[in-house]
Amino acid sequence: MTTDAAEIIAALTARHSSIAIAESLTGGLVTAALVEIPGASAVLRGGVVAYDTAVKHTVLGVHAEVLAAHGPVHPDVAMQMAVGVRSALAVGGYDAEIGLATTGVAGPDPQDGHPPGTAFVGLAIGGDVRSLELHLDGDRNAVRAEVTRRALAFLRESL
Repeated sequence: MTTDAAEIIAALTARHSSIAIAESLTGGLVTAALVEIPGASAVLRGGVVAYDTAVKHTVLGVHAEVLAAHGPVHPDVAMQMAVGVRSALAVGGYDAEIGLATTGVAGPDPQDGHPPGTAFVGLAIGGDVRSLELHLDGDRNAVRAEVTRRALAFLRESL
């Protein structure tokens, strides 16, 4: 995980790009992984932990209709979180160039019909917005750690 985070910080620094993170089930782990890397402050705008579904709508701009139709564990939610966090953490009137988001079910119980280990990572780089679907095994902490690892790998591979 540290290698991916270091490569991400290096790549964003070289590009003079900024990143904003929106997290639900990872609860700040993705942001913390990037903060561990010296020089992160040059590119990392910050992170929003949108654990409550309402925060996904009110702070990150996820459409209420999407949340009502699918709940918070859905690829469209992850992608809208990734897009929304860029403007939620705008600085000086400028959105972050990249948004990364996580949403899903860490467990131990299912949520909205989704078993623990179901997660989505949203990524918005400019106009390119996509998601990664994950189905993971393990306890709550293992799922959260693996979603963090996969989110960073997804971002690194996309840069």
